[in-house]
Amino acid sequence: MPSVNPAKTAARDQLLAARRRRPLTELGEDARAIAAQLLATPEVRRAASVAAYASIGTEPGTSDLIEALREAGKRVILPVVLPDRDLAWAAYTGGLHSARHGLLEPDGPQLDPEAVATADVVLVPGLAVSRTGERLGRGAGCYDRALARVPVGTPVWILLFDDEVGVEVPTEPHDRPVTGAVSPSGVLRF
Repeated sequence: MPSVNPAKTAARDQLLAARRRRPLTELGEDARAIAAQLLATPEVRRAASVAAYASIGTEPGTSDLIEALREAGKRVILPVVLPDRDLAWAAYTGGLHSARHGLLEPDGPQLDPEAVATADVVLVPGLAVSRTGERLGRGAGCYDRALARVPVGTPVWILLFDDEVGVEVPTEPHDRPVTGAVSPSGVLRF
């Protein structure tokens, strides 16, 4: 269900342009700060399993976070994009490979789309989030489908830069909200 909403398209274009202007040093600092914020939360500390994603380009970096979760003994599952743009999952065992759409996917055994429901915490990418948890993604609908499988009560947190939290986000009926946002400055629960 790719989005063709003009307001969403304009917002995505602006947010992606702002990300491209971020200095590389800032990207690295922010990735470390986001990882530290997440690893300090009680939700992540007591989680046995975390669904995350391998960041690409100018997204808030997740490589150090994923490795820290694995080293802490957490089962980490990462998405695998299926041909219909739904998400299956695979266990992160330490390796990633290039996949379709320029993404990175784990080398571990592939799990079905329902595997996201087994995670104690779900971390998702995006471009912005409103003050009430409306998430703006990239428009392919992959995460909206996946989040429909997450049990109520499971923390679903978006990883963003500080200036992408608490902004106006255009929404449509199929959009799935998140329950929190993590940025370099902290964790905001909705």
